[in-house]
Amino acid sequence: MTAPLAHENSLLTTARDDAPAAADASLPEGWLAVESLDIDAQGIARRPDGKVVFIEGALPFEVVSTSVHRKKNNWEAGVVTAIHRESSQRVRPGCPHFGLHAGACGGCKMQHLHEGAQVAIKQRVLEDNLWHLGKVKAQTMLRPIEGPAWGYRYRARLSVRFVHKKGEVLIGFHERKSRYVADMQVCPVLPPHVSAMMMPLRELIFGMDARETCPQIELACGDEVTALVLRHLEPLSEDDTARLRAFGAQHGVQWWLQAKGPDTVKLLDEGGPLLSYALPDFGITMPFKPTDFTQVNPHINRVLVTRALRLLEARKPERVIDWFCGLGNFTLPIATQAGEVLGIEGSETLVARSRENLAGNQAGRTTPLAPTRFVARNLFEMTPAQLVADGVADKWLVDPPREGAFALAKALADLHQQPELRGGWTPPRRIVYVSCNPATLARDAGLMVHQAGYRCLAAGVVNMFPHTAHVESMAVFELDSADTTPAG
Repeated sequence: MTAPLAHENSLLTTARDDAPAAADASLPEGWLAVESLDIDAQGIARRPDGKVVFIEGALPFEVVSTSVHRKKNNWEAGVVTAIHRESSQRVRPGCPHFGLHAGACGGCKMQHLHEGAQVAIKQRVLEDNLWHLGKVKAQTMLRPIEGPAWGYRYRARLSVRFVHKKGEVLIGFHERKSRYVADMQVCPVLPPHVSAMMMPLRELIFGMDARETCPQIELACGDEVTALVLRHLEPLSEDDTARLRAFGAQHGVQWWLQAKGPDTVKLLDEGGPLLSYALPDFGITMPFKPTDFTQVNPHINRVLVTRALRLLEARKPERVIDWFCGLGNFTLPIATQAGEVLGIEGSETLVARSRENLAGNQAGRTTPLAPTRFVARNLFEMTPAQLVADGVADKWLVDPPREGAFALAKALADLHQQPELRGGWTPPRRIVYVSCNPATLARDAGLMVHQAGYRCLAAGVVNMFPHTAHVESMAVFELDSADTTPAG
């Protein structure tokens, strides 16, 4: 259960009006009318006295009964026990392990809601976060980016447990609100060939000498390669490595081993094809290691990159900075359109990988990529002086982790409010911000709009994680023309 503050914040993400809605007094005692969903996909209702109730498993416009398991002064939390009036958007879940029953998988939260309604709710979450947290309203709401709702999850971290009482190995996500591993036989959000591998994987680990010292398997699928990273706490026996090789040959899996931290990850057997994904709109191929950060949903990522660059409108004479650039997922496509590109990333490992990807994609191109440079820097400690030192850029692409880009936005705001710090530096005319957390996007948007001289041209959601409450989004900011003159 989330903390009270999280509940209060989640209410802000869905409430259209600041005044509380009145409960339906005509309902039988104990019945509740659900008004909306919060960011955790819980129904929100109110008792006749105005007290808010968060209800797992309930959908907007339903009338339900609930079993309350937590009470506070101004809110309660519970689970739906009966549905007296069902939403037209309620659907049958596509996975047998989804639900509110004991042992249910906690990987998805919204399979009981129609896919189109899921996207609409995420769009509302984005709009309400922008307004309530940032006091920002986009001039245009972009059409949501959608893709396959099943078989989309090419990245996953699966827990592994040998359960003595059951005499079997479990592999999967954690149970709903539990540290226990769900007893999963299939997983429809994973690629079909990986879902079909769930039971054979359990049998494989059960038959290994190291079945009690392998806590995790990480999945990373490329366009052609399926990699599994086995975390093992003790050295593997020769018999175990032979079992892994046999399984890999049978199921078309490339095994990697991880003895300690991520830097210890290595191929079980050297050679073989490389993990990679393509961005065909730009003629770019991105090799990656299985523990590198890549987007979970490659179908959506291809559309996301294309739309982001269309909104960025980079041109050959222009210099563009890609902040939090990672492997170069946006940087290299930008280099097909701009005149010069700078990619900045906090991880030295990813910067080294992005340089390799740049060299690999530059080779053999009929039209060379623009001059592109990558540097490593802690972007959570950005200062106005460092921003000036990075030089003038016509446009920015910003793609931060969940923490957002507060230090970057703050430095931009400081330079707007203290023009004497600029020298000959001028701010970017356009910023495309890709976000995996609408709350931190809204916070940073508030800074850029109210303190840095920008206006929010457009914003929209990206359904990167269907059936979950995760909200990915993008927003476009344009500088007011009055702020393009350097100081001095």
